[in-house]
Amino acid sequence: MPQQREYRERIYIRAEIIIKLAEHGPLTLTNLISYCGLNLSKHKEILDEMESKGLIEKFHEIQGKKDILKYKVTQKGLKFYEIILKPYIEMFPYKK
Repeated sequence: MPQQREYRERIYIRAEIIIKLAEHGPLTLTNLISYCGLNLSKHKEILDEMESKGLIEKFHEIQGKKDILKYKVTQKGLKFYEIILKPYIEMFPYKK
């Protein structure tokens, strides 16, 4: 029987995205989704929303002949994490 991942509230998903981008630097969509344990079809809207609010940004990087789309955290995203998300998570830790 496949192991089912527990439900995570969006606030923890947003924090995880910012943390992974801060730790690893720019990541492809595939790597970001994988590192955060997300489902692309379910969670792409969260990435789009975070991008529209300026917390993360996507950019193109040329590698050889390939044009690779990557995401990176912005200064606004890091500040948002430090001021809002980190204190929230410290007060209400994610329970697995």
